Amino acid sequence: MAEPGQITAHLTTDTGLVREHNEDYIACREPVDSQDLAQNGWIYLVADGVGGADAGEVASHFASERMIAHFVENSEEPDWGRRLLDAMQAANSDLRQLVAERNNNSRMATTMVTAVLQENQVFIGNVGDSRAYHWRNGLIQQITRDQSLVAKLLEEGAITAAEAESHPRKNVILYSLGSENKPKIDLFTLTLLPGDIVLLCSDGLTRHVADREINDILGQKPPDEATDLLTQLARQRGGEDNISVVVIRYGAAESKGAADTAVTRAHYAPTQPHRSFLWLYTGFLAVFMILLIFIAWLVLRV
Repeated sequence: MAEPGQITAHLTTDTGLVREHNEDYIACREPVDSQDLAQNGWIYLVADGVGGADAGEVASHFASERMIAHFVENSEEPDWGRRLLDAMQAANSDLRQLVAERNNNSRMATTMVTAVLQENQVFIGNVGDSRAYHWRNGLIQQITRDQSLVAKLLEEGAITAAEAESHPRKNVILYSLGSENKPKIDLFTLTLLPGDIVLLCSDGLTRHVADREINDILGQKPPDEATDLLTQLARQRGGEDNISVVVIRYGAAESKGAADTAVTRAHYAPTQPHRSFLWLYTGFLAVFMILLIFIAWLVLRV
């Protein structure tokens, strides 16, 4: 079981350079003792609110707190994947009830990507276009699938990847908490190895920072420095949306040298053989060819 100290995590959120206020919300619930660890594990999430005025800000904050509360309350459920999905659906119902009580016709909804760690398993629940990535030994992979109009068009072959980058409806999401009675929530389960990293982020990061850059930074920096550097990169490139980043490292961190070696192996060709080895190999081939010629001469004589 992952004991306290085996998980190193850092969370950060930034308004960016264009938006007037931050509609993103980041949250975590970390165990206080071994019993809490066994019952609830480690919970991390990123939510990206949508709506006019303060609606998006309220939606992301409210839904996140309710999701965590529902997850903890349902500790008797043995299937943690089902438990996570149920908690997110319950938060959706709570958010819709809040909208009804406000009775001002405002739209309040939010994306949400959540990671729950139990022993060496991570359960990831996702609705909307915030993302979860998995990093291992210098290679990064996007775990979640964007629930957006552009992602669907791209998957169906209706548009190209280049067209997706500048599509006028790039920000249209298909599902979110608060938008309907029972939104589609995806569930992913991964087995972690020591040194693995899980990254959660809002689209304010991925619209400015490419996956290969995220990969390199995760391999070279500890979680606190990685979150700060990724956020600063997104700001330097325009900061067009709120930026939220959560970096979670499982198990013992690799040494700086080991991380550098992994990144180098992923991006560069292997070095050339040593010159002395080439001379030795050439001499061996020459002797072998002479031997073959001599054998052929003996056979022809007979």
